[in-house]
Amino acid sequence: MYILSPNQTAKADKATIKNAGISSVDLMETAATSCFQWLHNKLQGENIKIHIFCGIGNNGGDGLVMARLLHQHNYKVNCYIVNFSDKRTEEFIVNYNRLKEIGLNPIELNNENDFPEITAEDFIVDAIFGNGLTRNPEGFTKKLIQYLNHQRVFTLTIDIPSGLFGDKSVTDSASVLKSSHILTFQTPKLAFLLPENKDFVNTWEVIDIGLDQNYIESLKPKNHYITLTHIIPLYKTRNKWDHKGTYGHALIIGGSFGKMGAVTLASKAALKIGSGLVSAYIPKCGYEILQTSVPEVMVEVDTDAVLTYFNFKTNPTVIGIGPGMGTTEKTAQGFENFIKDNKLPLVIDADGINLLSKNQLLLNYLPKNTILTPHPKELERLIGAWKNDYEKLEKVVEFSKKHEAIVVIKGAHTAVVNNNQLFFNSTGNQALATGGSGDVLTGMITGLIAQGYKPLNAAILGVYLHGKTADLAFPLTGYETFTATTIFEYLAEAILEVSNKKEA
Repeated sequence: MYILSPNQTAKADKATIKNAGISSVDLMETAATSCFQWLHNKLQGENIKIHIFCGIGNNGGDGLVMARLLHQHNYKVNCYIVNFSDKRTEEFIVNYNRLKEIGLNPIELNNENDFPEITAEDFIVDAIFGNGLTRNPEGFTKKLIQYLNHQRVFTLTIDIPSGLFGDKSVTDSASVLKSSHILTFQTPKLAFLLPENKDFVNTWEVIDIGLDQNYIESLKPKNHYITLTHIIPLYKTRNKWDHKGTYGHALIIGGSFGKMGAVTLASKAALKIGSGLVSAYIPKCGYEILQTSVPEVMVEVDTDAVLTYFNFKTNPTVIGIGPGMGTTEKTAQGFENFIKDNKLPLVIDADGINLLSKNQLLLNYLPKNTILTPHPKELERLIGAWKNDYEKLEKVVEFSKKHEAIVVIKGAHTAVVNNNQLFFNSTGNQALATGGSGDVLTGMITGLIAQGYKPLNAAILGVYLHGKTADLAFPLTGYETFTATTIFEYLAEAILEVSNKKEA
């Protein structure tokens, strides 16, 4: 699924109107009717007072259509016009008149004295500002948003929370409505996926309003939201004539005294995701730990407590490096020699990223499409600090372009960045906020590359399956008792969901 910018969405609206031979009022009717139907299905005629706050643009027009349909279905509706300007769109005016024709007269709001009383049993619909907002709400409109934010009621937003920008950071958080749930049109908004907007965006879902898909394709959007539909074509089915050699040999390098769990988890993940063979290159102190924990994994050892020489004899297909490795002087020197000599595909995590951050000349030696999987602090060490999430994404894109690397930005909506394309993940939850889950992801991506997946596809598929395990587990484990090891318990179910859809 694409993620469109406000400008791209506006162009798609116009193209749809032209190509489908409909009016903008017709398109508004379609969009708002879908929102009404969603709400009607939830409320089922419940005797509840619904307050709809409409701006004077097209987002307000959506609210007017909803008010009309709700009124016609015998809901108790109060519709308010937020007069922040005297410039009303034609679509707004048409639906304003239609509402009055059925006997529901909107209430004009011009100042604070006009704000209605709202009780805890009521319901709010936010249709004040839409996706095209370019400046902060001011004056009584800002005060209205603050007033609504203080009401302890469910607030349904149409398309995007009023005051939130679709393509830039909020500079006045007091002017943004805090939404309970969002019905957004056609595609997700990038703003929904960024941590800086967590106070304004709770849950959301996409309402398909029938925009011209061929035209959207012609825009060649750079941002994507990864769902099962995207994942199914990436998944490779297996042939009965295949053997372990068909699925490659993953080598995991890492570990140090006291941190053998990380490399053990990564090695097991490479194995469980389907790599034909898996080896681990570790300090000698971890030999018995890894051989006992994952007997299917072959082991080579370095010096006793830390990696020093990186002189493995294994002939792998791909190498995952960094989990639990440490950053001692000896390890740093051995890592530098390894990076300069290596020609194999790489997945770099944890201390591997930290060592690259300390010696950024090594970035010039990375094979094309090397995958880096930093958590936020590791990313900051790598690319420097950022002022906001939009600048962070810009800096990662520039890094990816410069070094021809793929960067996995781990978070609530993990993003895979490849050149100027961003792929935001749809699966996962806060259960994954536990030590070791990142090591498992490193192993999963490494194991997928071993099997012949292209690095970008391996990153996208790995991130999706990793997150899906937490979604599957949550009803039984909750957030708190989920650990990195739990990922393995639900990985088969996550894979089967994809493979069964592929074969259907």
